[in-house]
Amino acid sequence: MKFSTIVSVLATLAVTQVANARPAKRDITDPQVLNYALTLEHLEATFYKQGLEKFSNGDFIAAGYPEWAHGRFTQIRDHEATHVTFLTTALEAAGAKAVEACEYDFGITDVASFVNLAETLEAVGTAAYTGGAQFISTKEYLTAAASILAVEARHAAWLASAVKQSSAWDTAFQTPLAPNPVYSLAAPLIKSCPASNAALLPALTAYPALTFGPSARVGTTTTLNFAAPPKATSQLFMAFVSGPATPVFVPIQSGNQVAIPSALRGLVFCFVTNDGGKVDDSTIVAGPATLNVAFDSRGEVV
Repeated sequence: MKFSTIVSVLATLAVTQVANARPAKRDITDPQVLNYALTLEHLEATFYKQGLEKFSNGDFIAAGYPEWAHGRFTQIRDHEATHVTFLTTALEAAGAKAVEACEYDFGITDVASFVNLAETLEAVGTAAYTGGAQFISTKEYLTAAASILAVEARHAAWLASAVKQSSAWDTAFQTPLAPNPVYSLAAPLIKSCPASNAALLPALTAYPALTFGPSARVGTTTTLNFAAPPKATSQLFMAFVSGPATPVFVPIQSGNQVAIPSALRGLVFCFVTNDGGKVDDSTIVAGPATLNVAFDSRGEVV
């Protein structure tokens, strides 16, 4: 590959990450980034704690999962609890107040729903650390975040492959998610938070919700459910985001119908936008929703 081509590729990846990044890096302090990460770790740690208190090893086996699955989930639970302790200690050492855990509603009804949500949470956590790294100024914090990111990615890979019998990866690059999309995915699970918790990142906000119809699959047309902006006159698009490369934009037709591209693979983050060329705070109308396109060793959808 020519040097000019390599530079072009790296520039494309950098532009995509910057376009998705809000707020500006100069507006964020390291303690705010650590508390943002701690908020996600609290959610994950509580999720695993509650789920494993609710479902025994026998419940996992009865639901069709291998006898070793429950034990691995307990290890993940312990990892997330360790992440909470580590980030809390780091914040206190920096003289900052660490946010406390919130009250959550995970909507877990059975082992399968626990496993499915675990897969999504680990994937979102990996995307959050990847997208949030650019806001960290202190090298030691960046190294620690990279260490946690690697473990979150291993959790996600184990869930997708060993437990769900699908691919351990999506594309050649991890999708970076900016704080607002991450918060939009986490917010529906949060019922309330302690009043003493510090505000998180500047201008952090959740976008309007987006869901698919029950038959959403690649190569088909499905119905989108979202609150359309009032008096919307411009064309809306569905942006399919996978990896840091340019998203795939598909025009949304009447009745909120959209054709899902056949080439998508792995976990895809989907946004409704009013621009067919970029995904950021100025263009996002709703989302993200996640579309998990399982594929086999031949790259075929399963």
